[in-house]
Amino acid sequence: MCRIDDRVVALSQIEGDAHGYTSQDPSLTLPEFTRAPASTTALGALRKLFQIWNLDEGRRGQSNWNPLGEFIRQGSRVAIKPNWVYHTPREPATLDSLITHTSVIQAVVEYVALAKPDSVIVGDAPLQGCDFDALRDAAGLDSLESRARDLGLALEIHDFRRTINVSGRAAGERHEKVRSIDRFVEFDLGNDSCLQPLDADADRFRVTVYNPDLLKATHRPGSHKYLIARELLEADVVVNMPKLKCHMKSCITGSLKNLVGINGHKEYLPHHRKGGSNNGGDCYPGAPTWKRVAEDVADFVNRDQGFRPLRYGLGRAAAVGRKLAALAGADDNIEGAWYGNDTIWRTCIDLNRILMYGGTDGRLHLDHQRKIVSITDAIIAGEGEGPLRPTPIHSGFLTGATNPAAAEYVHSRLMGFDPNLIPLVHGAFESGPWPLVDFPPTEIRVLSNGGETQGAQVLPIRHFVPPSGWLGHCELQKSE
Repeated sequence: MCRIDDRVVALSQIEGDAHGYTSQDPSLTLPEFTRAPASTTALGALRKLFQIWNLDEGRRGQSNWNPLGEFIRQGSRVAIKPNWVYHTPREPATLDSLITHTSVIQAVVEYVALAKPDSVIVGDAPLQGCDFDALRDAAGLDSLESRARDLGLALEIHDFRRTINVSGRAAGERHEKVRSIDRFVEFDLGNDSCLQPLDADADRFRVTVYNPDLLKATHRPGSHKYLIARELLEADVVVNMPKLKCHMKSCITGSLKNLVGINGHKEYLPHHRKGGSNNGGDCYPGAPTWKRVAEDVADFVNRDQGFRPLRYGLGRAAAVGRKLAALAGADDNIEGAWYGNDTIWRTCIDLNRILMYGGTDGRLHLDHQRKIVSITDAIIAGEGEGPLRPTPIHSGFLTGATNPAAAEYVHSRLMGFDPNLIPLVHGAFESGPWPLVDFPPTEIRVLSNGGETQGAQVLPIRHFVPPSGWLGHCELQKSE
């Protein structure tokens, strides 16, 4: 069962001028399906990915080919974790560059069904301001449930959030305890957390539009807590399905950053530290006075105290101030959106370690507790100001891997970024307790349409424009 090398990253590139996901391919033959699905671009790319990956190689092309059977035993519990960050794109983004495309999830579900699992859940914890019903409609998620019924598959769609604020504003009305606490498992990584070196500054931890006092309860010296959706911990196999994009805080978001959505409450997720690099924080470079004032206003509004109209008015004034600063050509970042952010990557590594080693008892165990397979959607990717405003890029590929760090290393190079300059990627290869990898990046092997390449020799599919806060600090040399 599962002889796949964790050092391998498979890369499937779409041939021709296919810029979408759902165009039909009449030449696609699918002998493995008794009830043939729609022959979409996404399905064809995924099928090619499994072939390049050499999954169930001995039965390739036969009616009993079962590629995901390499990972999924009959009767297993399977969890699929897409990126459903928000229900509507913000210019210049499109929905295709914002979230994992439903046709790719659907294609994965088709092959999951061949493995005959006992149950399948598809879930994520999007932003607090995401309207999940609107997301279902915009992404066409009802089609997943409909097709699953046709396949006789027990599939459920879940919103893992415990708190929802559909207005998306700090002063907006919050709906607390939307999901029962017994659907989560709390972990306290204590001094084993990657955040432990920042304990002296724990009172500075912040998440945009969240109450900083609640972060103090979950992250303080000697205690670093996370609240993980129980369904993922009860799964035998987790299929991690990120959308490949640039990210203002972490440079890129893919197989590693996508796991922020396994945590059900954002007040468990430090994203940056209040203040500038010249006064003990990592939110922005230097220490401009107006940014320090803007952060203090944000803290007041986010603490959900005082007269609501006053909080709303201060929140709007701060937003207008930032817009005016941007129009004047100033850097308006007060959210940790730059290359000096030394916090978010640590949070992401903690979450990856929990999914890999964490049990339903809330402890990290010595051995891997479930199989994790990453299938990354980059048919249409996003460059620039992701994760919410990524400019669509028709990059035309999918990747598959069983190690998220190896996948992210390759993603970085495919995007024209140097993985050694991105703390999230570089940090994932660091040694320590509960490591994510047991091999160096030099041992990564990339299998693609063109054969095999070493990870460090992968050439960019195109040079993505990085987020403005990372420009000049993450790129590979153009000669590469």
